[in-house]
Amino acid sequence: MEYIVLKGQNRLAGEVNINGAKNAAVAIIPAALLVNDICVIDNLPNVEDIYCLIDMLTRLGAKCEFRDRHCLVIDSRGLTFQPATYESVMKIRASYYLLGMMLGRFKKAEVALPGGCNFGTRPIDQHIKGFEALGAKVTIEHGMVKAVADELVGTNIYMDVVSVGATINIMLAAVYAKGVTVIENAAKEPHIVDTANFLNKLGAKIKGAGTDVIKVTGVEKLSGGEYTIIPDQIEAGTYMIAAAVTHGDVIVKNIIPKHMDSLSAKLQEMNCQIEEGDDYIRVTAGHNLVGVNLKTMSYPGFPTDLQPQMSALLSTCNGDTSVITETVWDNRFQYVNELKRLGCNITVEGRVAVIEGASCLTGAEVKATDLRAGAALIIAGLASSGETKISNVKYIDRGYEDVENKLKSLGANIRRIEE
Repeated sequence: MEYIVLKGQNRLAGEVNINGAKNAAVAIIPAALLVNDICVIDNLPNVEDIYCLIDMLTRLGAKCEFRDRHCLVIDSRGLTFQPATYESVMKIRASYYLLGMMLGRFKKAEVALPGGCNFGTRPIDQHIKGFEALGAKVTIEHGMVKAVADELVGTNIYMDVVSVGATINIMLAAVYAKGVTVIENAAKEPHIVDTANFLNKLGAKIKGAGTDVIKVTGVEKLSGGEYTIIPDQIEAGTYMIAAAVTHGDVIVKNIIPKHMDSLSAKLQEMNCQIEEGDDYIRVTAGHNLVGVNLKTMSYPGFPTDLQPQMSALLSTCNGDTSVITETVWDNRFQYVNELKRLGCNITVEGRVAVIEGASCLTGAEVKATDLRAGAALIIAGLASSGETKISNVKYIDRGYEDVENKLKSLGANIRRIEE
């Protein structure tokens, strides 16, 4: 079993480069299968979720080959319709994007209900609502979502709740639909914009991505092409928080600063200094950090994927009380018991966590319960006295490339061991 072991209370300083956005990549890779041609996708993060997705694609008949560790060539000319079974989709939530892709390309889809991190229910009712509005008949049998349509016809679709996955899935299915599809109350996340930009580069006609109304005009054909993934907003935020928790001075490079506005605002509220450039943010933090309240929301609000890391940071604001309200997932605080092992004082009531800042955290053996929870344990470990040993590293590897070496380059005492 692999572990990440770190000794905390070292001040981080220097520069760190951010990789491509995982959440964009796991949508764009399935979207590439809408093309009966070759697509080249660059700036991919070298993380476990990408390899899980590539394995799924090859099972469906696509040919995937890396030019280098961040550039993937996808040849889907030999793609044939096959069900995506639970065995192939169990490790990754984004497997549900195969539904929109299959429905768009083959007018039928059969995909097992998704896997991935278990921190709440994953209803796909908005996905199904969108597919049915386009003309598909959808059923769920023996854990498999099945959709079939004689043809897909554009229509107006109002999302009852803002859903990133459903917004992207409906876009994928609507690319080849006849007429115009209007998605109202659409999610606005950067990776939705990136997916739309990718499809438009291949010949799709999508307008309004990044707003709450997206219009997709159906086309008859898409062509192959090359595309570069945007930087990872959540990886960038994790290193910004790491700089703050160690009272450090870190330049986070190769990012889109606008995507970080909600986090930058909270860090400034906590007394961090934020300096923005064209493609970087510099975070400088002293020992006078103060607690804040925050609520997770859809973009441009505070991202739920940075909530666990902020819990760890706020736990170090000595003498201050902070409140985090989680509005996206119903069970995202399950990592709290592991943070408590490091000395964090957190009380959870439903979707609200009350955090009492402590003067010092102490190292311990802890276990990552999901991807971002693993990042939160690293953040807390960086602030702790003594040694912190984190198991279930597989979760961290799902979304963070080379995390221990990046932190080591900034001055962290961290290593990966196998026992």
